[in-house]
Amino acid sequence: MRKNIVAGNWKMNKNLQEGIALAKELNEVLTADKPNCDVIICTPFIHLASVTPIVDKNIIGVGAENCADKAAGAYTGEVSAEMVASTGAQYVILGHSERRAYYHETVDILTEKVKLALANNLQPIFCIGEVLEEREANKQNEVVKAQLASVFSLSAEDFSKVILAYEPVWAIGTGKTATPEQAEEIHAYIRSLVAENYNAEVAENTSILYGGSCKPTNAKELFAKPNVDGGLIGGAALKAADFKGIIDAFK
Repeated sequence: MRKNIVAGNWKMNKNLQEGIALAKELNEVLTADKPNCDVIICTPFIHLASVTPIVDKNIIGVGAENCADKAAGAYTGEVSAEMVASTGAQYVILGHSERRAYYHETVDILTEKVKLALANNLQPIFCIGEVLEEREANKQNEVVKAQLASVFSLSAEDFSKVILAYEPVWAIGTGKTATPEQAEEIHAYIRSLVAENYNAEVAENTSILYGGSCKPTNAKELFAKPNVDGGLIGGAALKAADFKGIIDAFK
């Protein structure tokens, strides 16, 4: 059975002290009222080593928001998958639309990142999704198919460790959300691509999260769709009450 997952992506927010405070608050809230899904928080690099020991890993998983496409060496300012794993983090977001757009991450770069993450026992949360122009031209299917090339080169065994996150770029931080029907349609298409590339069983076991202006008010409706297995949450992950509101959509 595939897992239902709510993952928070803090992006470039919260200084170290604020991040620790938020992690502690989430830990308290979710320990008191246990979640009915897997919960992951993906924090800036500098938070990882401090946040990992203060959350109960049976309740909250911790991940990074990115890692380098090189194992080690003279790459000033980069953080390797091995470094991320050494903090006790278990996950890493790769291929986020902001990384693709602002830092020009290509299919080839992301293929390397995915391999290095898996080699260091990190579970990739691999993001795919189209921009507004592509959606308006009805090209969303071919866009996500091309982006999946970074993970579709993996063996079935390695691919089974990947969590997919569909994020319509036109719905991130814009307040626009894909309708539950739009989300379900493309999630079903993504699952069909997994089945085509591997087999029906692998597809059935792959968690596909929705990311894009998901809030406590619309989470229940989105998560009720058969191919939407949870969410990758941006803004709403920065407040414990909002994040908990989304997690509670699975109750």
